[in-house]
Amino acid sequence: MDIKQLQYFIEINRFKSFSKAAEHLYVTQPTISKMIKNLEKEFNVSLFDRSKRQVVLTDAGKIILEQAQVILNAFKNLENQLENLSELKQGHIRIGLPPMVGSSFFPAIIGEFREKYPAITIELIENGSNMIASDVENGTIDIGVVVLPINQELFDSFSFVTEDIKLVVHTSHPLVKKKRVTLDDVKKEHFMLLNSDFALRNRILSACKKEEFEPFIVFESSQWDLLGKMAASKVGITLLPESICNQLKGEIITLPIYHEDMYWKLAVIWRKDSYLSHAANEWLRFAKEKLHS
Repeated sequence: MDIKQLQYFIEINRFKSFSKAAEHLYVTQPTISKMIKNLEKEFNVSLFDRSKRQVVLTDAGKIILEQAQVILNAFKNLENQLENLSELKQGHIRIGLPPMVGSSFFPAIIGEFREKYPAITIELIENGSNMIASDVENGTIDIGVVVLPINQELFDSFSFVTEDIKLVVHTSHPLVKKKRVTLDDVKKEHFMLLNSDFALRNRILSACKKEEFEPFIVFESSQWDLLGKMAASKVGITLLPESICNQLKGEIITLPIYHEDMYWKLAVIWRKDSYLSHAANEWLRFAKEKLHS
């Protein structure tokens, strides 16, 4: 048994697919299948129930998965600690960024960091805030940017911006003429929201629930710019943070919407009581200094 076998096994379970795991790991499917067969042969068990449409763990697979994650985390910690001996002359940092956040706040910071530490590589993973928090928790990524609140028992963090969430409508929409727009004014509108990977969606739905209505959602996306284009095409209304609204183009108008929850607060998070490499710690220090300057 070697670490690669365990890594492949964990990734297959994560994606519920041999082919998707192989694609993510940049190996061929026969290679990953052979690794798993060797692992099964070594333990004399079947790890996956292959009779189902989706890859499902057997009872033996569940037991091995639990221990494999412990072993892999221990191995990663060993690698990270050895990496520290190089005093930032090398390193690799995995950072999770929501698509909306990455383009607004971090390109310049990452560029300056890479200029200062050219031997440290940064892997950026774009995903929604909910998925990023999950990936930081399980160690898939080192650092993430999410929408607050977070589970403070799991994560350390620092916040860096608070923004209003604004209503985005077509220029001809009747709400444009109103002096003050509330959630009550949009109860009967067709909503277009980010998908369930994004904490911003949860915040909007929670605010609607406080006003005792469930929005009629006609379109979901992981792309904020597409939501803006759909609003410009009169498909419906959408709600997005102010910095994103400033980047939208087309026949749209952004309006303040008066509600106590119509804002978002962003934070950088990392797993509490978990080892972080010197490179990751230096990125946290560098980013905090730049974001608060």
